Amino acid sequence: MSEELRGVVVCHGRLASALVEAAEQISGVNGALQAVSNTGCDRGTLEERVSDAVGAGPAVVFVDLSSGSCLFAVLNRLRSVGNAKVVTGVNLAMLVDFVFHRALPLDEAAARAAVAGGKAIRVP
Repeated sequence: MSEELRGVVVCHGRLASALVEAAEQISGVNGALQAVSNTGCDRGTLEERVSDAVGAGPAVVFVDLSSGSCLFAVLNRLRSVGNAKVVTGVNLAMLVDFVFHRALPLDEAAARAAVAGGKAIRVP
């Protein structure tokens, strides 16, 4: 059996911690997601935080915005890493879906999480 994927949530401020905590409360799955914040650091330090969180992989890295310091740091640090995928626009629905599908292949898990997150966006 292959190793389950790690989820790394990279966001501005305390958003990553809040999303990880909420996903754990809803799913009952603890330790599958790791929060990384850009608070109090420059781009180099943020890149180091991302690298430490991803480790040897495999990992899906969820980023809050499709542009900005968090995404730029993630892309720069993971440019040469073949065992990580990046998904932008992180939301709670995609994280909850991800924690239950970490045994999927990396590409499939990232794509599935993105679809789940998109389906959760509605105007009731």
